[in-house]
Amino acid sequence: MLLRFASLVILGWMTMTGISHAQSSTPKRTLGTIERLHPDFDTLVPADAALEILEDGFTWTEGPVWMGDAQNGYLLFTDIPRNSIFSWTKFHGISLFMQPSGYTGVTYYGLEPGANGLLKDHDGNLVMCEHGDRRVSVLTREGGKRTLADNYQGKRFNSPNDGVLKSNGDIYFTDPPYGLPRRENDPRRELDFCGVYRITNGTREITLLTTELERPNGIGFSPDEKTLYVAQSDPKRAIWMSFPVKEDGTLGSGKLFYDATDQVAKYPGLPDGLSVDQAGNLWASGPGGIYVFNSKGTLLGRIVTGGRTSNCCFGEDGTTLFVTADSNLCRISTKAKGIP
Repeated sequence: MLLRFASLVILGWMTMTGISHAQSSTPKRTLGTIERLHPDFDTLVPADAALEILEDGFTWTEGPVWMGDAQNGYLLFTDIPRNSIFSWTKFHGISLFMQPSGYTGVTYYGLEPGANGLLKDHDGNLVMCEHGDRRVSVLTREGGKRTLADNYQGKRFNSPNDGVLKSNGDIYFTDPPYGLPRRENDPRRELDFCGVYRITNGTREITLLTTELERPNGIGFSPDEKTLYVAQSDPKRAIWMSFPVKEDGTLGSGKLFYDATDQVAKYPGLPDGLSVDQAGNLWASGPGGIYVFNSKGTLLGRIVTGGRTSNCCFGEDGTTLFVTADSNLCRISTKAKGIP
């Protein structure tokens, strides 16, 4: 399903933007430090682990998702300001996968028009949370996109941000205003709240699950799918919440999982995208890097980038954590394994 553009166009575009088409043979470059705060962290991150920079020179990287198997798979990630999705493989490095990715209009649409969060649907197709077109879409195997959801009760979404797949095929996603050119004050805004929603597999019914968070962002399930974690990108209340998932797939009242508001003044960035491993640990982007929590909300350690860090996902054989950090695409080897 990997899209291929004319090679001359790709190479010319990459040269123009300073991004190489193939992996460099230069020595590995690393970013930041590893902060070990609890003995259990050593069971998740090797003592000699370092955050490797795979490529840089992007504008704002986001939405990493691993497609395919360990041997022949590839990573997809977004560059939101460039309205583009890129791919990375260990064989070919970086290449352009899709442009435009999240805005197909013909007029200027702010600084973050492109797709944000990426995920796979029940059939392994690529699902995109699109800022500019204000929808959740799927890239069909036959070619072209299909809209899964673009409104709630007739009112257009703000700007779908991030999503997660439930094992029954339902898609849960967040809808803050960050993709609107003037954000919460944009005159094009039609909903006066920021919600967490569900798209029911098959019927595509849209269910509003909660409006408890003013700026919902990253989202993920616990391994047993009895808990939904949602990050809030609000500098005044930079938190992660946990919601019990009811038998019918709706949510109970949320509880505070972790509060990182005191870190906002120390490090750039806010709670953003997250991933959950098979043991139930959260790997969540937050102020200054990736925060690693156990399922009880204890902070075990951090992968400190020192800068704005947007998201992460497990890929390759499931133990590699890919990290999107500002203009960089990075990875780190772990002892954990992501949820398939």
